[in-house]
Formats: sequence, C-alpha cells, structure tokens
Amino acid sequence: MAIVLFGVCLQQNAKAQDIHFSQFNMSKLTLNPALAGAQHDLDAGINYKNQWQSVAIPYNTMGAAFDMRLTKSTNTKGFLAAGINVFKDGAGDAQLGTTEVALSIAYHVYTGTYSTLGGGLQAGMGQRSINGNALQWGDQYDGMIYNPMINSDEPFATNSISYFDGSAGIDWNYDNQSGRLDVTNNHDSKTNLGIAVFHINQPSYTFLGSGEKLYMKYVVHGTGLYSLKNTNVAIRPGFMLALQGTANEMYLGTLVRFNLKQASKYTGIFKNSALSLGGYYRAQDALVAAMLLEYANYQIEVSYDINTSGLTTASSGRGGMEVSIHYVLPNPFSTTTRAMF
Repeated sequence: MAIVLFGVCLQQNAKAQDIHFSQFNMSKLTLNPALAGAQHDLDAGINYKNQWQSVAIPYNTMGAAFDMRLTKSTNTKGFLAAGINVFKDGAGDAQLGTTEVALSIAYHVYTGTYSTLGGGLQAGMGQRSINGNALQWGDQYDGMIYNPMINSDEPFATNSISYFDGSAGIDWNYDNQSGRLDVTNNHDSKTNLGIAVFHINQPSYTFLGSGEKLYMKYVVHGTGLYSLKNTNVAIRPGFMLALQGTANEMYLGTLVRFNLKQASKYTGIFKNSALSLGGYYRAQDALVAAMLLEYANYQIEVSYDINTSGLTTASSGRGGMEVSIHYVLPNPFSTTTRAMF
C-alpha cells in the first residue's frame, strides 16, 4: 500500500504540487495576496481539511490567516493592507509534510464610489519533509515477503528542504454597501475578481537533489453576493481556475443565502444571521456540498467533497470534510467600514 500511496504523492508532486482548500473563498491569502484588506477591515480565520480517510492514512491540511487595513478610510485615494497566513499539510504513509509562513502587503486604490483595484505581494518561507523509512519498495521484496532489512537504494538526497517563495496578484472589488449608512438588510450587490501568480521564483522542491523546481501557479478567481429584490434570499456564486505545470484545477458553483434574522435596531439584543446552502463542482474530481452560517461578525462554513474521479472505486465517493471559522470586521450585515489606524 505504501508503494501505491507514495506513487500518488509523487504524481501529485509532479502535477498539482500545491495544497488546496475546497472552500477557496475562505482561504483568501492562499488564493491571492491582493485579497489582503480587499473585502473587510479585518479578517481572522482558521481552516481545516481532512481527506482520503476512506482510502488510506488521511491527508490533513490546516491553515490560519489574519489580514487588516492599515490606513484611515478618510484617505480618498486608497488604503494599505497587510496579512499573514500559515498552513501545514501532512500527506499519506510517508508523512509528506509542507509548512509555510507568508506575509502579504497590498495597496487598494478607489476606482469608484464603491469599488477598488488592488495589487499585492507575498513573501514566504516554507519547509518540506518526508519520512523515507515509512515507505516500502518493490526491490525490498525477497521473493516471498517484504523484507525491511533489504536496502531499497532509493536516491533520497535529504529528508527535509527549506525554500523562499514569492507571489503577486491584483484584485478588483465592488461592494454597494461599503461606507453607506442608509441601506437596509438584503440589498447586497458585491463582486470580487482577481488574478494571481504564485512561486514566481520557482523554488527547488525535491528530495532527490535533481534540481526540480516548483512550477509557477496561475490563479483566476471570482465571487459575488447578489440579493433578490423583495425577498430574504441572495445568491453567492464563485469560481476558481488554477493552472500549474501540466495540472489544472477548476471550481464553479454557487450558494443560496437565506437571511434568518435581522438585528434589533435599538437594543442590539438580536443579531443578524444568515444560512447559505449549495456547492461547487471541481472538474473531473469532486462535487463539493457546502453550508455557511453567518451570525453577527462570525462565519462558519462546513463542506464535504464527494469524489467523482477514477478513485471512486476505492473511495466509494468519500472525499473529505473541511471546516473554516472566520471573524470579520465590520459586521457583514452592516454597512460602515473603519480602517484600523
């Protein structure tokens, strides 16, 4: 089994290489560094993904991020923002692990009353490790059974590598409620579109000492939130396309948002809340069913990947669960933005 799983790891290394969250819209700084400060004054969140538990040793990915606007909203030209994100990924029998810490800085200029155009840079340090002793190789078969005492002679140059990683992106954001004080509940018209390039410096990314470089990754993404007039319903479509080497990943889908309760206007006892249901299709791989609960400043999203690829025979469709929790300022149901400084 380890031989097969390591082969899968090598295949992923050769093609996809990067971590990914099915809730791509809830992991902004791994999607585009220009998203720092683009949509909220402050956003702090954590993400956790567990996948392939039905096939083998589970793959676990954990992430945490924080971003905020740094300059006063009274600046009529634009504002500065910064963010930090951390992720840790562990994969399979070989304990193939990736850890990265990255800093992002972005500047957004006003292109209209409710729109901004921003550019962002990201610099990170990463570490990648593997436990070669946990693997079993075909040349360790003695004709009868697997014999761990037989040397596999596999050409590992090292079990751990460190690397610098540089990325950049641009992002356009439109929010018809930004800065307004006179808009009541469920009158949203929001659009976010962006392009990013990751691994611009193409860091070395191999344990074999062969000089293999990490492919640059190109990402195009978009999300929206559009209220339906005279209802408590809104739609929140989204898409993401990532190209990296010979691999590609594409998401397309939408959630439907139902406003559950409007905040009490004077006492503040009752808080705004909304529930969104729906999903995405990840091309040639999975259906992603998702549920997002919003309560005041908090957002909690739970999703599950239903595997539809050729691995279905082994997985029986069971892909993996993902959970994210975010705290944002200002309250997404309100309309006033406030820069931190």
